[in-house]
Amino acid sequence: MTITNENCVVGIEYEVKEAGTTDVVDSNKGSGQPLEFIMGKGQIIPGLEKGLCGMGKDESADLMIPSAEAYGEYNAEAIQTLPIDQFEGVELKEGLTLYGQSEDGQTTQVIVKSFTEENVEIDFNHPMAGKDLMFSVTVKDAREATAAEIESGTVGAGEEAAGGSCGTGCGCH
Repeated sequence: MTITNENCVVGIEYEVKEAGTTDVVDSNKGSGQPLEFIMGKGQIIPGLEKGLCGMGKDESADLMIPSAEAYGEYNAEAIQTLPIDQFEGVELKEGLTLYGQSEDGQTTQVIVKSFTEENVEIDFNHPMAGKDLMFSVTVKDAREATAAEIESGTVGAGEEAAGGSCGTGCGCH
């Protein structure tokens, strides 16, 4: 099956580097566990999703994803200075990743840029913001999503009714 831009379940093996470097940022190569997602559901970065369109099972490609289509441009306004008392009980160090909750209830990741005895400077940018990425990908699987997968946005949804597992690791079958 050729990957389309919507309602296609895709499994990929990948390796990603910051463009122009040899350092691997992330990879699932050799793990035996492809990254599975449903196209059109915003589950992967937009540039990678776009680059996979038109590929099929067992096809490989090197895809250059500009920062604007990956984790966005670096936003200097996404740096905040907060009173250190808001970090009570946290052993602070530069580069530390912390997770919190935004005003709308979403999980937010921040990185400690620096700190003094009074303040902590945190960065709300994604660690890969402003960076172009080079993906080496191989499509391991491509198929139409089931109605249950489309509705839930979860790969494998509805399989328990067919005698399979729901895919959550709960032990059902």
